[in-house]
Amino acid sequence: MAGDADWGGPEFTETAGTRMHAAVLGPSGAEPVVCVHGLGVSHRYFGPFARSLAHEVRVVAPDLPGFGRTAAPSRHVLDVRELSEALAKWLRATGRAGAVMVANSAGCQVVVDLAAHAPDLVGPVVLNGPTVDRHARSVPRQIVRLIANVPLERPSLGLLVARDYLSCGPRRVWGTFRCLLDDPVEGKLPAVQSRAVVVRGARDPVSSRAWAAEVAGLLPRGSLVEVPGAGHTLNYSAPEELARITRELMRDAGNQTTQMKEES
Repeated sequence: MAGDADWGGPEFTETAGTRMHAAVLGPSGAEPVVCVHGLGVSHRYFGPFARSLAHEVRVVAPDLPGFGRTAAPSRHVLDVRELSEALAKWLRATGRAGAVMVANSAGCQVVVDLAAHAPDLVGPVVLNGPTVDRHARSVPRQIVRLIANVPLERPSLGLLVARDYLSCGPRRVWGTFRCLLDDPVEGKLPAVQSRAVVVRGARDPVSSRAWAAEVAGLLPRGSLVEVPGAGHTLNYSAPEELARITRELMRDAGNQTTQMKEES
């Protein structure tokens, strides 16, 4: 299956009222990096990013309920809080609390919401192309931005996204989209107490530079990095750059932990 060939194997965990699937790649004993996908998609589009990191870390990409290979617990469309609660249960069940998390697009909203109700589960985070820009919080403006991003991505991404959208169904995509628009993420950003790097492609029309800078500024320990010439989905179209940024965050977080231990 397209996108699945990038991964080393599946992992299934009974939690959150369903059987949550996660794709895994990298040494079993290595430090984990948890990938959180965006609207309608799944673990599959994190494949190029996983390959860029897997020789040194354990990359794990769970499919949130209703997406990818994780069935929804019911026909009900989960809102942002319900998705983040499912992620929280999965992190606890798999022993990955505090792991580095790399989120893309709507996945950033899920991770930020997780920090608002379960801060102990959130380690250092990379927020790639965070949504939803509060200055463009409407259906027409978001759709226009998403369409404008299409030519900035690798052509193969379109096929992968289309497959995932068909898998979860238009009802779930649309319902989740409306929940994302109703989620005031800017009010929850101060809850992210861990180190956080906001990353955007310099040409990303979905997450504007002004919005990304605002997000970074509202994070207590946030910073902003731009990737020249790139669009919205860096984990697929600029995976090496996103991997480099993730490594730097992990190294800085590790150095800080070592320093704190020495001082104590």
